[in-house]
Amino acid sequence: MAASPTSGSGSASTAAKFTAAAAVALVCLLYLNGLTAMGVVGPDEPRYAAIGQSMARSGDWITPTLWGHPWFEKPPLLYWLTAAGNLAGLGPDLAPRLPVALLSLAFLALLWWQLQAAWDKRVATYAAVFCATSAGWLTYSRVGVTDLPMSAFFTAAVLSSLGWVAEAKESGKDRNRLWIPAACLGIAALGKALVPLALFLPIPAIGIFHGGWRRLLDWLRPAPVIAFAFTALPWYSLCTARNGSEFLRVLFVEQQFNRLHSTALQHVQPWWFYLPVLLLLLFPWFPLLGGLPGGLRPLRRDARVQALAGVVIFGMLLFSAALNKLPGYVLPLVPSLCILMALATAAGEAGGATGAGRLDSGSTLRVAAVTALIGLFPAMTQVVPAALGHGFRAAAIPWGLAALGVALAAVAGLGIARRFGQRSVTAVAMLAAAGFLWFEASALPSLDQAASARPSWLANHAECGPAGASRNLLYGLYYYAGKQLADCAVLDLNIRPVVR
Repeated sequence: MAASPTSGSGSASTAAKFTAAAAVALVCLLYLNGLTAMGVVGPDEPRYAAIGQSMARSGDWITPTLWGHPWFEKPPLLYWLTAAGNLAGLGPDLAPRLPVALLSLAFLALLWWQLQAAWDKRVATYAAVFCATSAGWLTYSRVGVTDLPMSAFFTAAVLSSLGWVAEAKESGKDRNRLWIPAACLGIAALGKALVPLALFLPIPAIGIFHGGWRRLLDWLRPAPVIAFAFTALPWYSLCTARNGSEFLRVLFVEQQFNRLHSTALQHVQPWWFYLPVLLLLLFPWFPLLGGLPGGLRPLRRDARVQALAGVVIFGMLLFSAALNKLPGYVLPLVPSLCILMALATAAGEAGGATGAGRLDSGSTLRVAAVTALIGLFPAMTQVVPAALGHGFRAAAIPWGLAALGVALAAVAGLGIARRFGQRSVTAVAMLAAAGFLWFEASALPSLDQAASARPSWLANHAECGPAGASRNLLYGLYYYAGKQLADCAVLDLNIRPVVR
């Protein structure tokens, strides 16, 4: 007896719901698993974590304090998140990281929700999947630094502005909702001061281009102005009143404007620095960038697409023109790029399928290329800990293992593209998530030993800082000690300092 159309539709709906639930569970596991498998790393995470810890202990949520001294290099959004983690009773490694990871998961849910309303569920799912399983977004979601919180609220402002951009007229329902992106921008300004405001400029610019200069007045109406002022200005006003011009000088002159031209901040990089960095942040999905010209051609007149492209292009130009560069600076561009890749991928599937849900040759090759990159995970577990701990030049690259992994994964990718057709992106995304989970389980213990001060602290609870040690080690020791340690009088380069 043949199944009725209703029963078939119900089975398909149940399968879709099960797949969606499994995907959500996998992403939550990917973002929350092993957050304490590695101690705080780098020069920034231990300092930011120490400031948040100090806020929780002192109850002073206005003036950031690092080891007993005011520290004005960054606004307080991340510190507040870390302080909340401390007040919740989380440990020294989980308190700075769990709030960031939870914020990232909430953002991914918002990203899907906004995009399925603006376009459709396929575009929303692709964009959320690309972002969630990209190396950059995942990595910065698992460490307590300022880049992810600012990027999440900045992108929330962009997403909630797209309806206004698309209206291209002086009045409409989205004009009355501009208080939402204004509030998000205010919170983003508590993450990195002027940076999100500069990155946001393409949004009103595209609106003006399509609707005239009068549209600029939409942002100057009472609702958005009050929303921005209510979220951003209280802390800036209170911190200025308490700390005076020194706060303004350090935060805005030294840490914002001087990054454009001063060599004193020691992050000088060539103009092309962000080209490979952006590819690394998008790993393994960056081969899909090759589909943007063709996939976005039918959408080139869509003001929303122009706005997203404007954010990416303007952001790359702005950051590349600055003298000082760090990889995390371009993280706020990643979600917009993922949305563009999702739109191009969905458009390519709709317009380039060869029948029976099959992909054309270009889409097939891009799927195979993404899968081939997933084959690098076995080699990466050996390279990444050594590179972060001792520098990339000190890392021995297993070329044979890398080549074998890429070759086998490329063949698998071709098979996935031919077997699953338009469902191949979902299959590859599951492989990417599994690869990152395997990387976390395999590499994080090695990263803890190579790049964190936690093993050294647990081994001897040093009472002094080794002379000549890197900032990464010293700041980590200071954080776990809860204070700034004095320099050790004697240092044996081959043996850890003896505790006296």
